[in-house]
Amino acid sequence: MLMEDCLREFMFDCKLRKLSVRTIKSYHNNLLRMFKFIQSELKVSKLDEITPRCIQMYIEYLTKQGLKENYINGIIKCARAFFVYAGAEEYISKDIMKKIKWQREEIPMIETFTDEEVTKMISYYTGNRFLDVRNRLLMIVLFDTGIRNTELCEIRLEDVRETFIVIHGKGKKIRHVPITSIINKYLIKYLRVREAYIVDKVAYQTDYLFLSQKGRKLTVESVERIVATCGESCEIRETVRCSPHTCRHYYAQTQLKNGCDLFTVSRLLGHTNINITKRYLQSMHSEDIMAAAVRTSPLGNL
Repeated sequence: MLMEDCLREFMFDCKLRKLSVRTIKSYHNNLLRMFKFIQSELKVSKLDEITPRCIQMYIEYLTKQGLKENYINGIIKCARAFFVYAGAEEYISKDIMKKIKWQREEIPMIETFTDEEVTKMISYYTGNRFLDVRNRLLMIVLFDTGIRNTELCEIRLEDVRETFIVIHGKGKKIRHVPITSIINKYLIKYLRVREAYIVDKVAYQTDYLFLSQKGRKLTVESVERIVATCGESCEIRETVRCSPHTCRHYYAQTQLKNGCDLFTVSRLLGHTNINITKRYLQSMHSEDIMAAAVRTSPLGNL
């Protein structure tokens, strides 16, 4: 069986399992590049002719290209999923990926916004026009809930409850994030302005909370532009990437600095593994850890 034929089947299986569009695209592109390398450099085109050495040589090639360990691990993850499928369909008899080791990743220091920068950013969008009110609420929700960009775009009106928002996370996992007082204040204003904006516009996608200027569901790219524009205008440090995910970093680190326990933060962020959340803790400066320790001192709180 040719590699491309099995890849086509695998892609169809991913769609049947209702994986996200982004995940399917990642699988397809990463696997296709790997197969093209194996075909052109190793002269292997059939699925049952692929050996662990073929995969290892591709990893060596990626390493020589200067690609980072976390990127290569993403490739390995895609390959593992593909060959698990191929084995389940009995197209191959051996577990090809068994001998492939994960790359050891460096734990990066996550540089995020300061409190002063966040104050500037949530105050940047002013005015009573629909887009201004929407963008201010959007920034506040990102900073005060730590939700992902994709999760924010998927919020529907029915997900907004009295005290919390229902978040549809990765892997179709549902979790709740609280509606804090500051979110509630600007949410009330936004819903009023939003209702006036969409009145008599029957073609609008009115079931989503955050709408574009044309009344469609807000896209991930649009949210990225909104945050980037805000950061650039507020003259945020060049060492900090102004993105929705950096807002998520700020939320996680600030919650930990304020004394919230690691398990609770992990639940709020929608992490499947607490080790993922630990990265935020490892990136905190020592003075922040010391300050948190003083606030939570056993004897100081007797």
